[in-house]
Amino acid sequence: MSIIVAKLGSSTLVDSTGQLREDVLAARVRDLVRLHRLGHRPILVSSGAIACGLGRLGFGERPTALPDLQAASAVGQGVLFQRYLALFSAHEVTPAQVLLTSADLEQRSSYLNARNTLSRLLDLGVIPVVNENDTTATDELTFGDNDVLAAQVAILMSATWLVLLTDRDGLVGVGPDGAVALIGDVPPATRPEEVQLAAMQGSRLGRGGISSKIAAATMATGAGVTCVIASGRADGVLGAVASGHHVGTRFQPAERREPAFKLWLRYAKPSLGRIRIDAGAAKALSRQGTSLLAVGVNGVEGGFAAGDAVEVDDSDGRCVGKGISAFSADDLRQIAGMKTDDVQRLFPDAGVEVIHRDKFVLVEPAGTL
Repeated sequence: MSIIVAKLGSSTLVDSTGQLREDVLAARVRDLVRLHRLGHRPILVSSGAIACGLGRLGFGERPTALPDLQAASAVGQGVLFQRYLALFSAHEVTPAQVLLTSADLEQRSSYLNARNTLSRLLDLGVIPVVNENDTTATDELTFGDNDVLAAQVAILMSATWLVLLTDRDGLVGVGPDGAVALIGDVPPATRPEEVQLAAMQGSRLGRGGISSKIAAATMATGAGVTCVIASGRADGVLGAVASGHHVGTRFQPAERREPAFKLWLRYAKPSLGRIRIDAGAAKALSRQGTSLLAVGVNGVEGGFAAGDAVEVDDSDGRCVGKGISAFSADDLRQIAGMKTDDVQRLFPDAGVEVIHRDKFVLVEPAGTL
């Protein structure tokens, strides 16, 4: 049976006063339990911790100061998971709280550890409840919102479905005749800017919005995961998706899934610098699948170390892709434009590639949004 990652947003779970919508929470837990009993392997990515904490701490609206957000998360996380624990336990199903930061997925070893932990929980019949660890995360170490976190989890677990449950029935678009209607399907080759959306207001409780959901869908579908944006307050949505029925807005997956390492590099490993390359190197990387050599490098930006991820731009400033640099920024500045023999004389213990082709991904692989 399939792995299904479901994400519940703050605006769905929490009302305007910061109180949990108990009926919505209980109904979605029932849906997850049904999937579990049918043999599927559901994972819940739940927003709402900060929103729950804001109500307990007396904040009238979401603050902007990081310590206030972290304090609200520290209070609200316990409130939220206690409710999940009680609701799942009533169905004799055990939930597990899993808190992640983007730093947990940045390093390949911790990325694999997170996957192993989630896999073992599923094997044991547990339903993981995942949230970002806002209590310790900083602005530099956040996913941005739980839509992106949910996409990361779906990619991490090679999920069949990513279901973003929101307070709307799906994406609303504008047709050729100007009429406003629900967007049923988004083909796999569609770029985010090509989705003709009608004007919609975001929620004041959550960080996510329509743009973050499309970004999450782009990530997930590029990894071969089908993404659905649908109502989090309607009954039977998760069951309908798992059964293959059409609900909400469905983003079709890419026809070809990239290897797990390259998915991690593309979506989880942050870039810490940029390398500018000439036209010949750009063509070799994008069309011939070769490694990047120092002779093709004509500029370096940033202070990255060997082993860090960097963006690779062509001579016109367009991003060609992303890769793991075998040289630090300082060393690469020394060898930029050099032939391989000269590089080896200067760094005899280093390899000949600046970025090996196995550690490089194109910015726009075929078949993604």
